[in-house]
Amino acid sequence: MADTASLAAGLPRVAEEALTPADLDARLRVADAPFVVRGLARDWPLVAAGLESRAKAREYLVAHARERAFPVNIGLPGGGERLFYDEAMGVNFRMANGPIGPILDGIGANEDKPDAPAIYLSSIDMSDYFTGLAEANRLPLGGRHPIESIWIGTRTRIAAHNDVPNNVAVCAVGKRRFTLFPPDQFANLYIGPLENTPAGRPVSMVDFSAPDPERFPRFADALAHAQVAELEPGDAVFVPSLWWHHVEGLAPFNVLINYWWRDAPSYLGQPEDALFHAILALRDLPEGDKARWRALFDHYVFANGADVTQHLPPEARGILAPLDAETAGQIRAKLLRSLSR
Repeated sequence: MADTASLAAGLPRVAEEALTPADLDARLRVADAPFVVRGLARDWPLVAAGLESRAKAREYLVAHARERAFPVNIGLPGGGERLFYDEAMGVNFRMANGPIGPILDGIGANEDKPDAPAIYLSSIDMSDYFTGLAEANRLPLGGRHPIESIWIGTRTRIAAHNDVPNNVAVCAVGKRRFTLFPPDQFANLYIGPLENTPAGRPVSMVDFSAPDPERFPRFADALAHAQVAELEPGDAVFVPSLWWHHVEGLAPFNVLINYWWRDAPSYLGQPEDALFHAILALRDLPEGDKARWRALFDHYVFANGADVTQHLPPEARGILAPLDAETAGQIRAKLLRSLSR
C-alpha cells in the first residue's frame, strides 16, 4: 500500500462540498464532475457500529443478513491485496458462496496476519441479501430509484474501471481511496479485454502500486488528469458516469455502500451493447466501408440534427423521432430478430 499512497500523495484532491443529506438531490441534478461530502452518512447505524469497533460492524451486518449464501471472492494466501488477472489472464482469486457469518468471522480471524488472503464480497444487492439494512442506512436521492449495493472486505486494490451509471459511494466502515480519471483518459489507462474481465467491467492493466513506464508510457498523461478522494467513515464521493476509478480498501475491514442510477429513461438500451454490436458488425470492414458507416452514425446518432427528420411529416419519422417506450421496443425486437439468425 505504501507505493499507492506515494502515487496518491502527488495528486490533487477531489473537490469537497459542504452538503447536508437534504441538499444532495439538488446538487446531483447539476453535477458533472466528482465531489466529496464529508460526514454525509455520519448518522447511519452502520457507521456508528464501525466506529465502535470492526467486530461491532460485523455483528451489525450479520444481524440484518438473510439466511442465504453470499458470493465471495477469496485471494490466495500471500497473494496480496490486488484482485486482478493471473499470469494466464484468468483471475487471481477464487469465487465461493456461503453464509455471511462464517465469511465475516474469517475476515476477523485473518486481520492481523501479514499473509492473509484478500476476502471481498463485491456489489451485493442490499435488499436481496439483507433485511432492513438499506432502509436504516440510506441517502435521500429524490425521485431516483438507484441500485443499492454493499461491498465488504479486507484490504483490497481494485483496478481502475468505469461504470455506465452515476454513482454515490459511501465509506461506511474503514477507509477508502478513490483515484479518479475523466472519461477521455481511457487510452492512457491501457484497458484490458472487454469480454474477459475480473469482475464484469473492463479494467486498466496498470498496477498502480508499481506502474511500468516502459510498458505503459501514457499512464503519466493519465496521472496528469487524476484526482484522489480519501474517505473516512460517513464520507461520500460522487463518481459521474464513465469516470474511471481505482478503488482501495485501506483498513483491515472495509464496508462501502453505493447508489447507482442512470438519468436516461429505462426503456433505452445499454450503450455498451451498441459498442459490442459495432465491433461485430463494423470494426473489421474495409476502411472505405467504415468511413461511410462513420458518416451515417454521425448523421443519425451523434449529430442528430434537425436535418435528419425535417423533410419527413411527423407521423412518418418512426424511430428517427425522439424515442419512447413503444419505438424503443420496436428497435429491440428488430435487433433480437437479426441477432438470432
